[in-house]
Amino acid sequence: MDNFQTVLRFFMNQKSTIGYSFMALMTVGGERIFSVVSFQCPCNHDQNFAYGLTFLLGPAAVLLVLGLLFTGRLWRLYTGCCLNPMKLCPHGNCLGHLRVLMSIFCGACVAPVMWLSVALLNGTFYECAVSGLDDNLVVDLFCKNKTLACREELARVPCDRSKLSSDERMELLLMFRAQSQILGWCVIITAVVGGLLGTCYKNCRSKVSFLQLTFWKRYMEQEKERFDTLAVEYATKLADRNLQSFFENKDPAPFPFPNHRAWEEISAYYTFTQSEQCYSTLQRYVERTDRDLPENKPVLDIEYDERDMH
Repeated sequence: MDNFQTVLRFFMNQKSTIGYSFMALMTVGGERIFSVVSFQCPCNHDQNFAYGLTFLLGPAAVLLVLGLLFTGRLWRLYTGCCLNPMKLCPHGNCLGHLRVLMSIFCGACVAPVMWLSVALLNGTFYECAVSGLDDNLVVDLFCKNKTLACREELARVPCDRSKLSSDERMELLLMFRAQSQILGWCVIITAVVGGLLGTCYKNCRSKVSFLQLTFWKRYMEQEKERFDTLAVEYATKLADRNLQSFFENKDPAPFPFPNHRAWEEISAYYTFTQSEQCYSTLQRYVERTDRDLPENKPVLDIEYDERDMH
């Protein structure tokens, strides 16, 4: 049993690494499926560039949108901001909002960067896109010291329909592949260096020590896990109470429940301050002495009553 707990604890501590590894495997598999099954370069000057660029950047854009769509932190930040724009800058802390937004965007960029890296290292999409460029600078780069047929047949090089000799065609393909892989490694190096600099800056600007920051992260993980568990438990109890009241045709039993203001306060993003020993908006709320004050009447109800009076 102790060995099982040790293994389970190891996987829980490495869940981010495991998640990124699984994402990398899915990206490689998806790129291979796209390359083999669906990608067919048209091999003409009019369509090569648009077709290759679509397969290169299209999935990356979709992954970016999906990464933002399934990020709970983004919706926690923006839910209700159209009705109450002050949620974007609580207590005038707009800079903190921008930092959180940047963190969310960087997290969503992991999958697109993986796709671009794998696609460029493979080179299939880049070959098709570059071969369709009519720019003289690009054509001169690939067809330097070659016959005029190179300029005319450049768009057909990714296919087997080129009239160039096999050696000349292979030389052009190797040039395409080399450029694509260089760009792929540039993307990887830029992403790694950017991640390192961002982590260094974040830790350097941290208001707490490393061990307290580690404790803070562990606390937030446990709070989220326990919140999900208790939310299901209390939702089940509330549903049972309401259904029992309905079917038995009697008044519902008293059920203590947080008011609207409480939900709003614990849903806000937490900014650490050294003046208080709190690790989340939930802890800050429950330790307040005035948290049980009655909630004010909603503005929408007041406006509705005023319309009824006219």
